[in-house]
Amino acid sequence: MRIFKFGGASVKDAEGVKNVVKVLTAAGYDNTLLVVSAMGKSTNALETIVRNYFDNQKELQSSIQELKKFHNTILLDLFENENHPVFWKVDGLFAELTSFLGRNKSPNYNFVYDQVVSFGELVSTTIISQYLQDIGIKNTWVDVRNLIKTDANYRDGNVNWEMTQQNINECINKSLLNITQGFISSDPNNFTTTLGREGSDYTAAIFAYCLNAESVTIWKDVPGVLNADPRYFSDTQLLHQISYAEAIELAFYGASVIHPKTLQPLQRKEIPLFVKSFANPKENGTSVSKGKKLEPLVPCFIVKKNQVLISLSSLDFSFIVEDNISEIFRLLHQHRMKVDVIQNSAISFSVCADNKFNNLDKLLSVLKAKFKVEYYEDVSLFTIRHATTDAIQTIEGDKEILLKQYLQDTVQLVVK
Repeated sequence: MRIFKFGGASVKDAEGVKNVVKVLTAAGYDNTLLVVSAMGKSTNALETIVRNYFDNQKELQSSIQELKKFHNTILLDLFENENHPVFWKVDGLFAELTSFLGRNKSPNYNFVYDQVVSFGELVSTTIISQYLQDIGIKNTWVDVRNLIKTDANYRDGNVNWEMTQQNINECINKSLLNITQGFISSDPNNFTTTLGREGSDYTAAIFAYCLNAESVTIWKDVPGVLNADPRYFSDTQLLHQISYAEAIELAFYGASVIHPKTLQPLQRKEIPLFVKSFANPKENGTSVSKGKKLEPLVPCFIVKKNQVLISLSSLDFSFIVEDNISEIFRLLHQHRMKVDVIQNSAISFSVCADNKFNNLDKLLSVLKAKFKVEYYEDVSLFTIRHATTDAIQTIEGDKEILLKQYLQDTVQLVVK
């Protein structure tokens, strides 16, 4: 069985959905499971709905209607008959969303986030499944929340592998074309959870692992994995082959093409991952598998924007030692700060982190009671794998370097 994952960019409009059909026709779709993300920027729009629910109620209904209008435009382009059942199915999902927001009593932002944002994938797969049926591609729509089970760690659920494996093996008919949602799952009480932003790749890997799939293919708007993000770098190069270990390193440092958790289940069963262009499905793209570390062997550039650099020093010039560092990491974990770089000396400790859950102010108030604190917001973290002198100079340019760290052939720079 093969797993195909289509991201939001590949189904951002009606033409994108029609192109999915071209990809399936070119690549074949027997014994295939499709994992599909929310359409276009729907997840961003749903995040706005969550923010409006908590902070700007007067804009809540208009933000819901705007998203509904976006999907209705796609529906009208795909289905000629406005009485088609797919219209009331999508209406029903938006009614369910509105109903949840009306009856919810939980003040937990992360809980509400997962219940709301999940509608992006539910709507997209409903539309695409119905379109495929109408043009003669029979498929089975599957609610992934019944299969992938996690704990109640909302916005970053931890998979219960034993239960998930059992559910998938019992419910997925490998002889059919199945279509399901990426990114979402459910907890032991059947409340919706999510697997982390951009978690649809991880969903594909979970299904591949549980079904012993022959491969996973991620269909992207780029020709494969590039050595740098073309949004920030010019003259990028296509990487034809990446080993599992190298891909895990790239994902860990923040390479956006592959979700960090995706590689681990695939590597355990040596299931190859292909990253290909949905515009040119016949091209080879990138293969992540056993083999050469990296082909071609060139510097790889990764950038993380909107990071925070926190520098701590002791109030009495005493050493920052194990008990201090242990306390610092406990607080970082408690405030859900994703640590990307650490650096310490005798009396100082610096950490570059992602303030993903907006807990920086709370963290700083605790740290200031125990340490002298300096911090910089909106910094960028650049990582260069297989760094060369020229590659480092390309990044440094005229930027203000706040932190620089070498590890074998990997260089990390925090810049302002």
